[in-house]
Amino acid sequence: MLSVIVVATEEGERLPGILAVLTSAAVEGLVREVTIAGGGPRDLLDVLREETGAELAGSIGEAAKAAKSELLLIVPADYRPGPGWVEALALHLRGGGREALLAGEGGSFLKPAPGGVLIGRAKTQALAHPDLKRLRRELGRAPRLG
Repeated sequence: MLSVIVVATEEGERLPGILAVLTSAAVEGLVREVTIAGGGPRDLLDVLREETGAELAGSIGEAAKAAKSELLLIVPADYRPGPGWVEALALHLRGGGREALLAGEGGSFLKPAPGGVLIGRAKTQALAHPDLKRLRRELGRAPRLG
């Protein structure tokens, strides 16, 4: 099972969408816990925490330290996975797959779609100030799920 870290911005308007998307992965038994890292409007975060059971953390590093699973799924709040993403993730994990880059939907020629990472907690904690861009670089040529 995975610990999911959703990287939020101060705006937070995309948080409910990604939390709803993660519900299907939780139902399939892939998600153990969800933590919102970063920020967002305090009122919205309180409501989401109450309704979804998500935890809150000030940063990716704090969230990784508190994670219960050794494998983390870290995505930005505006990440939108493609159809069949839960099945692809489950197949990857059942096949012994570990770290991977996740491609999202959307984006354009000049602005790529937001993506995430499937990464080990230890690798995340080894970085002084982990951020999603740095974690994606850290994985380099890891398999791509999308």
